[in-house]
Amino acid sequence: MKNTALTHIHESLGAKIVPFAGYNMPVQYEGINIEHETVRKGVGVFDVSHMGEFLIEGKDALDLIQKVTSNDASKLEIGDAQYSCMPNEDNGIVDDLIVYRIKENTYLLVVNASNIEKDWNWISSNNTMKAEMKNLSEDYSLLAIQGPKAIEAMQSLTSIDLSEIPFYKFKVADFAGIEHVIISATGYTGSGGFEIYCKNNEVEQIWKKVFEAGADFGIKPIGLAARDTLRLEMGYCLYGNDINDTTSPIEAGLGWITKFTKDFTNSENLLKQKEEGVSRRLKAFELDVRGIPRHDYEIVDENSNKIGIVTSGTMSPSLKKGIGMGYVNKGHTKLGTKIFIQIRNKAVPATIVKLPFYKG
Repeated sequence: MKNTALTHIHESLGAKIVPFAGYNMPVQYEGINIEHETVRKGVGVFDVSHMGEFLIEGKDALDLIQKVTSNDASKLEIGDAQYSCMPNEDNGIVDDLIVYRIKENTYLLVVNASNIEKDWNWISSNNTMKAEMKNLSEDYSLLAIQGPKAIEAMQSLTSIDLSEIPFYKFKVADFAGIEHVIISATGYTGSGGFEIYCKNNEVEQIWKKVFEAGADFGIKPIGLAARDTLRLEMGYCLYGNDINDTTSPIEAGLGWITKFTKDFTNSENLLKQKEEGVSRRLKAFELDVRGIPRHDYEIVDENSNKIGIVTSGTMSPSLKKGIGMGYVNKGHTKLGTKIFIQIRNKAVPATIVKLPFYKG
């Protein structure tokens, strides 16, 4: 297992450390519910340095990105970020990612930790145009400073006005005494805030100054367990659960990042899916009674026929009820449809609902 540049700090803070995507990562500190609420109401900090970063450069950089990703990266101005996915040739998804346009012909792709090698090999195999590629994953750290108090708490650490960075835009600026840090108005929580990209040898200084600056705002370190409950309340997909090599962007409700104004890997088949419809869809549901839905639980109809599978589920700390997402067969996907989640030997009633679960 690899460590991040901050693993020793998490250990000193008493974090519960677990292996995750090849790294020793903090899963929780005080407890999921407390950490979850800290981000929803105040400000919390995640070490997500296990994520992968690829630099794609040169005159052919955009052509390569357009070929391997589903969204239209030609729309990106310098300072823009874009959520996207990389389709495979079998109607599945290699990974979901964020594309940053750093300079005229320089892009940063941020990919999931568990897929770094797979993604690198996939992009490389498609790089017939010979764009320049660099894997920076081992050299860079990433902090997610999330919550409604993030702007106010962090403003003293930078000379730029944080309130003027719109959602999914970024600035390269000074932060916590370090020059040329990427300050990105992105995140995986739905509660606002920033993601900070810096070099491994800079992150400890940034971490310490972030906690000094945030002390008056009740800032706390947050583990991966609360990251999961926060993203699920927003209905954000988790690779390996809600999307994978066998789920299509159309089935997963990611048609909004699948742009048929260009050709990309498997675009012809995905367009066909969009036009003809699919046999199942990723849908959100809430339990009607107490219970906790879990990954891989069966979804059944009133006659106990299997109609789907749960991909993500939890007890929502904000809603105090069981929530989840899962693939549901056609005919059972309309809002308000009654379904049942097979929890052990019991069919627990649930209702198909609109995302996000949390509307803060």
